[in-house]
Amino acid sequence: MEMQSKIMARGDGDRLSDLPDAILLHILSMLWNPKEVVRSSVLSKRWQFLWKSVPISLDFETSFGYSEKGIRDFVGSVNRELHYWRSFEKIRKFRVSLYTYKKSYIKDIDLWIHFATKVANVEDFTLEIRFGGDLYEFPQFAYKNTSLRNLDLRGCNLSPPGSVNWSRLVSLSLGDLELTDGIMGEVLSGCPNLECLELDSVSGIHRLEISSVKLRELSIREYLNELEILAPYIQTLQILGICPDINLQQRNAASLVTAVLYLTAHFEDGEDDLEEECSYFKELLHSVAHVENLELGPWCIQCLSILELKGWQSQPSSRKSLKLNVALDQMDFPGICSFLQSSADLETLVVDWYSHEPRDLLSEYTNEVEQSRRFETHNFNCSSLHLKTIKFINFDGPLSGNKSVLPFVKYLLKNAIVLEKFVITCRFIRSDVSRDYVKMKQEFLSFPRSSPHASIVFSYR
Repeated sequence: MEMQSKIMARGDGDRLSDLPDAILLHILSMLWNPKEVVRSSVLSKRWQFLWKSVPISLDFETSFGYSEKGIRDFVGSVNRELHYWRSFEKIRKFRVSLYTYKKSYIKDIDLWIHFATKVANVEDFTLEIRFGGDLYEFPQFAYKNTSLRNLDLRGCNLSPPGSVNWSRLVSLSLGDLELTDGIMGEVLSGCPNLECLELDSVSGIHRLEISSVKLRELSIREYLNELEILAPYIQTLQILGICPDINLQQRNAASLVTAVLYLTAHFEDGEDDLEEECSYFKELLHSVAHVENLELGPWCIQCLSILELKGWQSQPSSRKSLKLNVALDQMDFPGICSFLQSSADLETLVVDWYSHEPRDLLSEYTNEVEQSRRFETHNFNCSSLHLKTIKFINFDGPLSGNKSVLPFVKYLLKNAIVLEKFVITCRFIRSDVSRDYVKMKQEFLSFPRSSPHASIVFSYR
């Protein structure tokens, strides 16, 4: 109080309140709890109505358990909260996640969507419905909206009454629902500015045709049906999860720059089915041979070694960056080294050690002893003329004694003739691991290196 009296006596006043509205609104927007924003109205007359103009985010997720009463309480709570927030002039994001759906909640969910699309005019709206015997029917009034920029719908049934108008939408994510080619076409035609499309556990589409030059990113996860993709302008493609029958050809993805193949093609057990899996993988690799950036998951890396054992050689590619998502095992080395031979323009290699998936597929075809012998005796030597950066990230545990690391490090140092930096990043730092890395750094430095400028860096998170 004494300090405040001195300030008032000097005539300084409340300097914070003298700031322009734009700065005060920015300060209030940094508060994580929207209700804290409302409480600022009691500070002074200057702040009394300022809170209404602060852009806020609302996030509601079932937190009353999975009982029928808990869900009813959650629905009632969301309804009361939305009535409370109607006075806000700008609600930037609105997310609601309902785990159990019943037809008795139709009017409530309609109310939430009406609030998002007609009352608050949010830019970022997410509706997740996880479980229920019936699919919620997305209301017809919501197919025309010019404020949405990001829309995420899960567990809904889409059936537009006619044309769709989501003219400002730049990102659309659809999950856990069934579509048709016609409905997907209507949705895409109503999103002329769409840049990113994600389909997660979606079924019913057989031909996904994307003709928009603005749509540059496509992500498909857990797609169990046959799907042909025609997207000549997309630049980034992700195929994730179980996707056993996706048809992509180079001419249908001519502009592709980045491809992420973190998928599994599960067929029935048996040698014929193993052949089918490998054949499917070869077709995928052929379709993305022209991309600059390629990322492969564990299943793909197993297929590489199986194909290498069969005598197959990957076609030459123009890729400049390759990321392998797998905790490497000696069984993986022949396939990877063979693949590197077809990557003459490669500049960056990243191995993410985070995934520790078993080698079930590869184990059916060979064993660790055989693959180790093949790696040691087979001539995989092929100079990497442009490889400048190698990274091992998310490495877990000590390096010493790890037979899956040392041979591969030796191989890379021997063949990367212009290598500049070899970085190994530990996921968890412990005192014993730290000492081990200091020891192993000296050993790595003693390995023969083709590049006199190559440095080895150990990083700790």
